[in-house]
Amino acid sequence: MFFSIGFETTTPPTAVALLTARADRQDNFSVLNNHVLIPAAIRHLLADSEANLDGFIGPSHVSTIIGIAPYRVIARDYRKPVVITGFEPLDVLQAVLTLVTQINEDRADAENQYTRAVTEQGNLKAQALVAQTFELRNDFEWRGLGLVPESALAIRTPFAQWDAEKRFNLSAQPVADVKACQCGQILRGHGKPTDCKMFGTACTPAEPLGACMVSSEGACAAYYQYARFNDAAAAGCVHQ
Repeated sequence: MFFSIGFETTTPPTAVALLTARADRQDNFSVLNNHVLIPAAIRHLLADSEANLDGFIGPSHVSTIIGIAPYRVIARDYRKPVVITGFEPLDVLQAVLTLVTQINEDRADAENQYTRAVTEQGNLKAQALVAQTFELRNDFEWRGLGLVPESALAIRTPFAQWDAEKRFNLSAQPVADVKACQCGQILRGHGKPTDCKMFGTACTPAEPLGACMVSSEGACAAYYQYARFNDAAAAGCVHQ
């Protein structure tokens, strides 16, 4: 059984695996599918009227697949700027500068800093592979965010033989977040990771309790790694 997980970046390889399994008539292979979608998650965050979010840095690898077009819809409908960027330090700095410039100019556009890899329409071949093998789920449960409408993919019926959910009659088992965890509030911009009482004490990268700390790319994990002493240092300077 292949546990397929990830955003739009990792979905095309799973599509290829399903197509190969069908072509080779593989019986001893199945996919437990957990592929999710970035634009739907962004829309869900912005649907919260109290969300304190000024703009978004668009993920580079995801954007190589889906292109710029989905972000243009978000910028237009929600009046929030989006800047797609790469992973290098200068990429991120330029993206932040571009976001601040848009906010100062009262603009909300989707801009592409990562022009060396991302195009307007994205990877059309990869999109075609995904469309052939997957379809939208009505909703999907995200840790920290709850049920998010049309935010994940299901394997299409022609590939049901390799769909672990159908083959083994599996059903989702909701797992409640730790009550004291404030990951949802942090994702919505209601506070910093250091505002959570468990941050850096009960919840660390070695023993994560919330979704924001589980992933090395999560807000709490990044804050723990790079910025957890900044607030304390600033407070010390103010106190002195």
